[in-house]
Formats: sequence, structure tokens, C-alpha cells
Amino acid sequence: MKNSTSNSNSLMDSLKSGFAAVVIPLEILLAILFYLFVLGDGSHFQNGDPANHPMEGDYFGVVYKGGFIVPILISLLMMVLTFAIERALTISGASGKGSIQNFVRKIKSLLASGSIDQALIECDRQKGSVANVTKAGLHKYKELSGVTSIDPDKKILMIQKDIEETTQLEMPMLEKNLVIIATIASIATLLGLLGTVLGMIKAFDALATAGAPDAVALANGISEALINTALGIGTSALAIIFYNYFTSKIDGLTYGIDEASYSIVQNFTASSKG
Repeated sequence: MKNSTSNSNSLMDSLKSGFAAVVIPLEILLAILFYLFVLGDGSHFQNGDPANHPMEGDYFGVVYKGGFIVPILISLLMMVLTFAIERALTISGASGKGSIQNFVRKIKSLLASGSIDQALIECDRQKGSVANVTKAGLHKYKELSGVTSIDPDKKILMIQKDIEETTQLEMPMLEKNLVIIATIASIATLLGLLGTVLGMIKAFDALATAGAPDAVALANGISEALINTALGIGTSALAIIFYNYFTSKIDGLTYGIDEASYSIVQNFTASSKG
């Protein structure tokens, strides 16, 4: 129940963000226009009438026969691609200019040799979320190193607090809009199945007519069922791939932050005892 509430809150926060608030209605509108005026153009159908069969080998006409669920699924596919590009750019920037593993190793080495200033310079070179959190911890480390009036344990807590506060500022930026991709992964398949059911209902209605079955209605019903299934499953699969990819990238950044933070605290603890 708590996870469901948390996901719902995250989705609402994403929808309230300026980027998502503009992209979602815009892409729904573009998908509807694409469906009506590109896929539904008379040139894709026999005798120029969208009510007839698509021209042989004309896939635009075939997709149009998927019915009113098709533009919804197209808009979801566009959203997945748009938010995937947006997340890729954001996470790439958050990763910094070089390898996170190499950066963490350098910070560990510089801390071991007591080169705090050099470690701060390294953070400025690296940039990104891991460097920002590390830099905050190093600044507090340097600030408290010469202070003798504060208990060492309290100093450690102060360093940890600065690191945690900076981490809390960085993480929402990394995870923002990711919940939209996760939501699309869930609902695209369901919408595809809904379109499939509606298409099969039409197909069976065509078979149930008295006398010879309505061949056009039967073909349209089957087309609607298959097109919606394909679009729904394809969109959902793409969303799942992107979501898992970005989640693994964020996990890598989180691990780098934890490792660098642990090194700072451990080094300060050792120097305090020494």
C-alpha cells in the first residue's frame, strides 16, 4: 500500500513538472492528428475511402484499421521515446565527465594521502551528482579538520548530515519523470489488450450476421485486434527496457555516492583517532 501511494505521488509530481505537463498533451494531440490525417489519408485505401480495405502492402492503412485505441498507443510510444531521451541526457550529465569508478578511486587515493584540496579540484573536474555530493562532504571535512572544540563523533555526524542533504537534492533530479516510463510500461499492454478485445468483438459480430459473413467487417475487426496487440506489447517492451536501463544507471550513481561518502567518513574517523 505504501509503495502504491509513493508511486502515485511520484507520478503526480512528474505530471506537475513543466516538461511533462507540456509534452504529454502535445504528443496526444500530435498522435491524433497523425492518425486522422496521415494514417487515415484516402490514398492508403481502396477507392480512396478509409472505410474500405487498405491498399495492398500499405502498412499505414493497416495500422489505421486498428481503431481509436491506435492514436492513444502511438502517443504513449512517442512519450516513451521523448522521456527516454530526456532521462538519457539528464543521467549523462549527472554521471560527470569521466568514469565514476576512476573518480572514486582518485578520491580514495587523495584522501589517504591527506590531499583534501586536490580532491576538491578533482570534484570540480568531474562534475555531476557523485562529484557534487563528494565535494559537499570534503568541504565539511576540511572545515572541521582544524576544529578542536567539537567532539569527533559529532563531527562525523555533521559530515554525514551534509552528505545526506546533498544526496537528497541530487536524487530527485535523477529519478524525475522515470515513473512516467514505468506507468506507460504497465498501461500500454492493457490498452493493447483492450483494443484486441474490441477488435475481436467486431470480428465476431461480422461472423454472426445472417447469410454470408461481412468480409470487410470481419477483416477490420481482426486488423483492429492484431494492430492494437502489436502496438501495446511493443510500446510496453520498449518502456520496460528503458526503465531498467535508467534504473541500473541510477543505481551505479548511487553506489558511487555511497562509496565516496564512506571513504570520506572513514578517513575522517581514522584521522580523528590518530
